[in-house]
Amino acid sequence: MMTNKLILTVFTFLLFITAQAQEGLSFLALGDSYTIGESVEEKERWPMQLQDSLNARGFNVDKPLIIARTGWRTDELKAAIEKQKPGKNYDLVGLLIGVNNQYQGKSSSSYKPEFKELLNIAIDHAGGDHSKVFVVSIPDYGHTPFGEKDKDRIGKELDEYNAINREITEDAGVKYYNITDLSRNGEPDMVASDNLHPSARQYSLWVERMLQDPDFYQLLQQ
Repeated sequence: MMTNKLILTVFTFLLFITAQAQEGLSFLALGDSYTIGESVEEKERWPMQLQDSLNARGFNVDKPLIIARTGWRTDELKAAIEKQKPGKNYDLVGLLIGVNNQYQGKSSSSYKPEFKELLNIAIDHAGGDHSKVFVVSIPDYGHTPFGEKDKDRIGKELDEYNAINREITEDAGVKYYNITDLSRNGEPDMVASDNLHPSARQYSLWVERMLQDPDFYQLLQQ
C-alpha cells in the first residue's frame, strides 16, 4: 500500500517537473527604437537574437514581449507599460532607455529620477526580484552617418546619461551591460540601412557580450 503511494507521489512530481520545463521562461523587453529594432527584421532585434541564442544553448525561453517604440522617452515608455499592463512575474526583464531624452534636449537631471522609476517598474514586473533584471547601456548614434557631424557633443552627453543609468542600476543590485563601445566601432556594417540605428550584426555583438558573461545565466535561475 505504501509502495503504491510512493510510486504515485514520484510520478506526480515528475509530471510537475516536466510541465515546468515545457512552460518556458518568460521575457519582457522594455525600451525604444533600439529594442524594437528599427530598420532591421523582427528576428534581428536584440531581444529576439538573445532568445534564439539562449535556446540554442539548451534553455527554453519564450518569445519576448517587447514594449518599445521608436522615439520613446522615459516618460512615454512608462505610460505605455501602464497602458499595456504586462504581467508581474516575468522570468527575465531587460531595459534600455534614454537616447530620445538626450536627442530631444532633455536634461540628464530630469532623466535620473525617470530612469530610476523605470528600473523599479522593471523589477516589479520580475516579481520584485532584481536578480531577474538587466539593463543595457545607450549606444552612441554619433558614430553613424546621421550623427557624425555632431559626434563629440553626442558622445559626451550620452556618456553622462550612461553614467547615470549605470550608477542607478548597480546601486539597485541589477546587472548592467555596457555595449556603447560596440556602437563606436566605426565599421559600415554596424549601422542599419537608415544610417542611424544598429544593424543586425551590431545587435548580435550585444548579445554575444551578454552571453560571454557567466553571471548572465544566473538571471535565468527560477
